[in-house]
Amino acid sequence: MPPTPQLLGRLLMLALGASLWTACATSESVPEEAAETPSSASDAATAPDELIPVKAGHLVALDMAPLFVGVESGCFEDNGLAVETVFFTNPGDNNAALAGGQIDFSTNPFTLPFFAANSGVPIKTVAAAGGWGVMQVIINNEYGVESVSDLTEFVANNSDEKLKIATLRGDTLELILVDAFEEAGIAPDAFEMVYFDDLLAMVDAFRVGEVDILSHIKPYTTQFVTSGEATVLTDNAEVWSPMTPNTVVSVLEPTLSDRPEVVEAYLKGLQCAAEIINTDPAAAIALLTDGNYYRVEEDVLLTAFETQPSPITFTPDLEAVQTVVDKMVDLKYIESDVPAADIFDTEIVKGLEQ
Repeated sequence: MPPTPQLLGRLLMLALGASLWTACATSESVPEEAAETPSSASDAATAPDELIPVKAGHLVALDMAPLFVGVESGCFEDNGLAVETVFFTNPGDNNAALAGGQIDFSTNPFTLPFFAANSGVPIKTVAAAGGWGVMQVIINNEYGVESVSDLTEFVANNSDEKLKIATLRGDTLELILVDAFEEAGIAPDAFEMVYFDDLLAMVDAFRVGEVDILSHIKPYTTQFVTSGEATVLTDNAEVWSPMTPNTVVSVLEPTLSDRPEVVEAYLKGLQCAAEIINTDPAAAIALLTDGNYYRVEEDVLLTAFETQPSPITFTPDLEAVQTVVDKMVDLKYIESDVPAADIFDTEIVKGLEQ
């Protein structure tokens, strides 16, 4: 049974207040299908009789490429699904649509299911979205800083100059900074944290020099690195673990319990798409360009794929996820510590990847 309207309201307020992710793209990278209010799943476009229609909510980040390639390549159709993608401008709306039964699958930052669970939404995360090392912390090259170690030295030698960091409050893009700086022994007040409510504004602020450090996602960080404007200080694979996700695939518990074959078919479609990306990234990029998903230069997208720390797989490191959740509790972003093992049910994807 879908959550009550009151519950949806609580979810949306928590998700928006704590994360406030907005479109993961610049004006050149927002898909043309963007920002339509999702309709009821029963209103989905008619698919061929042999295909099961499902709706998949998403933002735009590199680790969502398997979803997009799966749609463009026919991987989902090969597994019996007619997947309709629904673009959201922020993860709170994505989460709320899943909770209300307007979409069947949601691809969102891995912190969002925990906000949902804290609001009583019966959510289950079934896989990583498909990509590792997607979150990156980059710094303007004018400072000559090439690593977190260099940054530690810069801060020590320039105590009167606080670098400005663009991030999102309560999001993994903030938590990666907290853990990276804690590990390096850099005091939190050594920087001026500039909190944004959308990624477009963050990218623009970094581009024009309003902030010095950007915590963001590929392929948008890749644009600055390949142009020579910025250097990567660290990423989520380095700060947490190689298999710590950026975003994850979630469903409602009744979907997993009552329609496990649909969940399995969806994950098989993602695996099929990942095989294309892993073995023939040029072909994957051609499909992504046809779909107009990222709207970045093809060489930038290729670099983003080629600099992933490992091939795309879908089983996340739950121990690493748990350490981030514990930090969310410490920072009072969620009310209680929800074990990652209670939110994640990865039995299907583990079986597929054996």
